[in-house]
Amino acid sequence: MNELNGGASLMPLISGIAFAVVGLIAWFFVNRASVRASEQIRLLEALLEEQKKQNAILHQLTQQVVGSEKNMADDAQDQDFTRLIPER
Repeated sequence: MNELNGGASLMPLISGIAFAVVGLIAWFFVNRASVRASEQIRLLEALLEEQKKQNAILHQLTQQVVGSEKNMADDAQDQDFTRLIPER
């Protein structure tokens, strides 16, 4: 009889330890996924900042190109306009 009582009293202890181990394993994987997600978010934010910088530089470059093209077009129009003036 004592053996049955001893075995029955160990069952809750063993199941408690098993639940604790399963809980720790689950916590490990959830924590690991959370850390990875946080790192990915940090990397994506860094990429976003770099893209913003590149867009600003690209915008400056396009404004310079557009400005130089306008100057060239104005020069070309000025030359064409002088040709249209009749000589006296």
